[in-house]
Amino acid sequence: MEKPVVILIFTTVIMSLECLVQSDASTHRYKSGDEVPFYVNKVGPFSNPSETYAYFDLPFCQPDNLEKKKESFGEALNGDRLTFAPYKLEFLVDKDAKVICKKRLTKEEVAQFRTDVALDYYVQMYYDDLPIWVFLGKVEKDGIDDPNEYRYHIYTFYQFEIYYHKDHVIEILVRVDPSFTVDVTNDEEVDVEFLYTVVWKETNTPFEKRMDKYTSSSSLPHHLEIHWFSILNSCVTIFILMSWMGAIYLRVLRKDIYNLAQDEEFSDKQEETGWKSLHGDVFRYPKCKYLLSSALGCGTQMLAVVVVILCLGVLGVFQQYDRGVLPTALVTIYAITSAVAGFSAVSFYHQLEGSNSQRVLLLTGGIFSCPLLLTFFFLNTVAFNYGSTATLPLGTIVVILLLWVLLALPSLVLGAISGKRIRSEFQAPCHTTKCPREVPPQRWYRRVITQMAMAGLLSFAVIYIQLYYIFASVWGHRIYTIYSILFVVFILLLITTALVSIAMTYIQLAAEDHEWWWRSFLCGGSTGLCLFGYSIYYYFSRSDMNGFMQTSFFFGYMACVSYGVFLMLGTVGFRACLLSVRLLYGCIKCE
Repeated sequence: MEKPVVILIFTTVIMSLECLVQSDASTHRYKSGDEVPFYVNKVGPFSNPSETYAYFDLPFCQPDNLEKKKESFGEALNGDRLTFAPYKLEFLVDKDAKVICKKRLTKEEVAQFRTDVALDYYVQMYYDDLPIWVFLGKVEKDGIDDPNEYRYHIYTFYQFEIYYHKDHVIEILVRVDPSFTVDVTNDEEVDVEFLYTVVWKETNTPFEKRMDKYTSSSSLPHHLEIHWFSILNSCVTIFILMSWMGAIYLRVLRKDIYNLAQDEEFSDKQEETGWKSLHGDVFRYPKCKYLLSSALGCGTQMLAVVVVILCLGVLGVFQQYDRGVLPTALVTIYAITSAVAGFSAVSFYHQLEGSNSQRVLLLTGGIFSCPLLLTFFFLNTVAFNYGSTATLPLGTIVVILLLWVLLALPSLVLGAISGKRIRSEFQAPCHTTKCPREVPPQRWYRRVITQMAMAGLLSFAVIYIQLYYIFASVWGHRIYTIYSILFVVFILLLITTALVSIAMTYIQLAAEDHEWWWRSFLCGGSTGLCLFGYSIYYYFSRSDMNGFMQTSFFFGYMACVSYGVFLMLGTVGFRACLLSVRLLYGCIKCE
């Protein structure tokens, strides 16, 4: 038991050190003439955020000694490939028309530049850990109707404007001079000269607030109004659900429970119909209880991961441009919370009088991670064939596998052992009869597909507005930093999922259908299916993403995310229904 604890502490320390190293690079103080860390990172089409390539994959000027920064685990996950820039921007040193290099572009290099300009390629760089973006070139379309006659130009003159406060770098801006371009329209050799200028200006902005400009767009009044409208919309949905359920309780359930709670002679005269007739079958164990237990265990783990990530975000642990901190946290927290999955799955399985806990343990460990790993290896192969920086290096893959073997699996086994030892009896207020009751034929609106669609859409309405901002941040270039609002919306989503699942379960029990176990899980998790449906709509209607690689990354990872949401909200829906059914049948006298 000591080894997993040591591994957990070691991993936490490593993660903390990585965060400190990244933030430490931003707090360097400089003197006049000191060299400030300046890295070129990656290039790629603006519309395809996953399709990125190393800066020097394009025929830019390369220094004599091409030196790469040793990337951290999080930077590798993030697809960063930092290389020392050919530009020299010493602290407080102005430069005027400094030449980087002069070179002659071959026909192949000209064609490559033209293709990339047509695809709106951008260049990303980091100066003292401050991000910089600039487009590679421009396309002249004014007054030209025929696309074949468009003119393509690359920018060759960058103007750096850097703001400082005392001995800190505060802000950096980069502009291009439209009069310094090279025409790459025709496949012919071209002479090109790359230049840059540097101008330093003083500012009163303190170092602690230098990142505010990157996150201020998320806090603009009109954006906040939309976020609060989203929360208000969610609250209205919850209020309607609670009012409906309150009306059902006051008008129907309260009367039934009162009559059934009378003395036995009075109860014997009552004809049992609807949900009241199911007291001998409602707690009959479901089919494939080992699969349900594994799904509940993995769903509980997903819930723990999301809650921890959101709490860290609210506490300000994640900054938008702390390279790789969020991916590192996701991988580490997922590995650690495997203990939660093992404990939840095995303990519930033994409550259902299961005897093959090894099968449940294996299924719990692979029910989500196996599809995720298969998707990852497929996408990594696609990225490798494209030569993209999204390809994870072999060393990073080894680290992930070690985390799985040395942290996730021991945590899973430790949680399973604890769940087996701390197991308790299943709490059922009613005795289960030996012979199962036959389920009567159900009308179309009471079937599982219809109820899943209704439940999924109601819960999806709570997060619909927030999803656009999240997608625009993950699959675009917008910035999302309001974790507090996201946390509130997430809580409202959990409440809505629980209420909708309870309502659908009551409708099912009222129709004398006692097989509610799996249906409550499916109704709760159906929001994940709606999420994947929204991703299809977003890809084709709200984004300009294209190409096989970007399409594979988008739908591959969105399928995994939607599946994780399905397991998480399915667990919430089932747990809420189990509690409500216990309370409902605990209020009546049953033989």
